[in-house]
Amino acid sequence: MANIDELSAAQIAAGVASGQFSAVEVAQASLSAIEAREPQVQAFLQVSADLALAAAQKTDAARAAGEKLGPLAGVPVAFKDNMHLLGTRTTCASRMLQNYESKFTATAVQRLLDAGATPVGKTNMDEFAFGSSTESSAFHRTNNPWDTERVPGGSSGGSAASVAAGEVPVTLGSDTGGSIRQPASFCGVVGMKPTYGAVSRYGVVAFGSSLDQVGPFGRSVADVALAMNALVAAGHDPYDSTSQDCPVDFLEHLEDPIEGKTVGVIPSLMEAEGLTAEVKAGIEAAEKALRDQGANIVEIELPNMASSIAAYYVIGPCEAFSNLARFDGVRYGYQEPGCKTLAEQTSLSRAHGFGAEAKRRQMMGAYLLASGVYDKYYYPAQQVRTLITQDYVNAYKRCDVILMPSAPRTAFKFGEISDPTQMYLSDMYTISNNIVGNGGISVPLGLGADSGMPISAQLQGPAFCDRKLLQFARAIERGFEGRAKVAPAFAGKGGEL
Repeated sequence: MANIDELSAAQIAAGVASGQFSAVEVAQASLSAIEAREPQVQAFLQVSADLALAAAQKTDAARAAGEKLGPLAGVPVAFKDNMHLLGTRTTCASRMLQNYESKFTATAVQRLLDAGATPVGKTNMDEFAFGSSTESSAFHRTNNPWDTERVPGGSSGGSAASVAAGEVPVTLGSDTGGSIRQPASFCGVVGMKPTYGAVSRYGVVAFGSSLDQVGPFGRSVADVALAMNALVAAGHDPYDSTSQDCPVDFLEHLEDPIEGKTVGVIPSLMEAEGLTAEVKAGIEAAEKALRDQGANIVEIELPNMASSIAAYYVIGPCEAFSNLARFDGVRYGYQEPGCKTLAEQTSLSRAHGFGAEAKRRQMMGAYLLASGVYDKYYYPAQQVRTLITQDYVNAYKRCDVILMPSAPRTAFKFGEISDPTQMYLSDMYTISNNIVGNGGISVPLGLGADSGMPISAQLQGPAFCDRKLLQFARAIERGFEGRAKVAPAFAGKGGEL
């Protein structure tokens, strides 16, 4: 029979529903693949074998009883470790929460479980989602399955790498400034940041509350669309005031032609400093693939996009400082031993519980929110946010979606980038979309001619037009059907069904 990495999420769900194989067999195959591949990939922080087998047994019992199964019945899934799941730890890859046991399950996680998914574990990440390479995890690095000496991207690096290594077909990540799309690009998988509010954030440890969004990774656009259906099917979440009803079927028009529709391209972005020749060539090939399918290509501009990184690194740290203030070692989290006063305990618990990047961003936020500084930086950053939002509104009057790189380069080697400001530029093409809250998706194009590593195209679309975004993403995917969907070194290694 097939190996687990040869089957899409839709094929697994159909096979379980038809009795071709059981959900328990699928769960065991995924756990076997994880066991075989993890020593090289290290995508997981926790493997939840007991939860997986219990969920799979429940699915098989439901099928035996003649009950209707969910759209993700028996599909192995994993979750970024900033999402709560009962029966697991939620550590945010930080010493601060190293032993924290989840007290409830996040809404996005629960919706995949309600759709029949099998939870196999929690994936590695940059500490509290602060990073672009998963190198700031307090526990271990995650390796890119295409070259284990290179980073998988971040902050959702473990979620992207586990899909690229064929350990699971679908994972969830969170995207505050590119943390789904950039690692999806580095690992050669599909990664989607839905419109802000489309997916509930309840139960996801907050980084930047006005920027964070949960979204899926998959090896195909169809699998991402399937996961999106599960994430939005139940509508508004009363536990998240920003959650909206999105009553659409993301699979319904996935194969519709794009003939006569319009794609915007931004010439200035293609000449940006740091953009490599192989990524530029890939985007030009993606543009050709869309044109060959009948799309019209128009040149547009986002005049204030260059200011998005500056605005983000004001707004983001301010919100991070506010959100992480709760981690003081009093009620939960790392608690420094031997302290004689509450002030000493709080100070040392935070000093030793947080890593360098987490402390850097909180200190930035504390400074930017200080009296006399707030008016100089925070307020202007919000004004720039308004200008960037208006730029996008104007651009979408001329086009349906915008095509650009997901990242300026392919995955870099561990330790290659040590300057934080250079690391921040890894998200130069993704951050503006979080600033305005629109949807975005990264679609793999194959391997770069120079690096031999995955390159991807990014599509951005108007707010709550995520179904259209997936339709265009599928069009790009059709133009690059021959690419490998699992890193060759891991394909077929463990996980037989």
